[in-house]
Amino acid sequence: MAITLNSGFNMPVVGLGVWRMEGKEIRDLVLNALNLGYRHFDCAADYKNEPEVGEALAEAFSTGLLWNSDHGHVVEACKDSLKKLRLDYLDLYLVHFPVATKHTGVGTTGSALDEDGVLEIDTTISLETTWHAMEELVSMGLVRSIGISNYDIFLTRDCLAYSEVKPAVNQIETHPYFQRESLVKFCQKHGICVTAHTPLGGAVANSEWFGSVSCLDDPVLKNLAEKYKKTAAQVVLRWGIQRNTVVIPKTSKLERLKENFQVFDFELTKEDMDLIAKVNRKHRTNLPCKFWGVDLFE
Repeated sequence: MAITLNSGFNMPVVGLGVWRMEGKEIRDLVLNALNLGYRHFDCAADYKNEPEVGEALAEAFSTGLLWNSDHGHVVEACKDSLKKLRLDYLDLYLVHFPVATKHTGVGTTGSALDEDGVLEIDTTISLETTWHAMEELVSMGLVRSIGISNYDIFLTRDCLAYSEVKPAVNQIETHPYFQRESLVKFCQKHGICVTAHTPLGGAVANSEWFGSVSCLDDPVLKNLAEKYKKTAAQVVLRWGIQRNTVVIPKTSKLERLKENFQVFDFELTKEDMDLIAKVNRKHRTNLPCKFWGVDLFE
């Protein structure tokens, strides 16, 4: 099952995110995912595992993300990712965060902090400048589609205004506890596919890292899981798909990898979709301010 992007290319609605995975673990995971039918892999220079992913990629659909410190070096950063992934082109390349930070060297993905432990933001590079460099990647044939990530309505609107090649995707955190209906509908209205990079609310990992609350323990979702004879995670992923968003859950376990892909054999009723809409808490679980000393989402 796939969604057609405004660039004319298709993107599978279920993918695999590879954040926090490394070494042999990620290589084996990608190979298993390919065997199970996955054809959408969400990679990023900042994940520091592109060489391992590259070992496993043969004929897979890959998404790359431009790191914050490479906004002034877009072409070089993309070529570095392609080299590590052992690919001739990327199906989709995204601006990871709507902020340029101090350059630390292509591919290093460092987040330079000042003496107070606050992120060093580069005020000389605009998002418009970055976007036009992204458009150049399309002209060069290095990527098929380009997009944005972690952009709100205002930044997305601005990108639409100054772009020649419209963003095909906006990858954001969205799940039942952080539904962001206005942003999702705005993007879809303007032909931008929404991808959920934390479709399960980060589950245990984000609870440990950021102290966030997982939606998978919500009684409403647990009851629906029993009703459909599925797991709470499968219900949440199906909810995301029925919102016409793409979901890219992360897992390092083979059983979960299989489970996350088994979401096409049932459909939530409208009443149950409406029920899930009521559990929204506007609760963001991915909080990079923990590392950057500044909350970019304020």
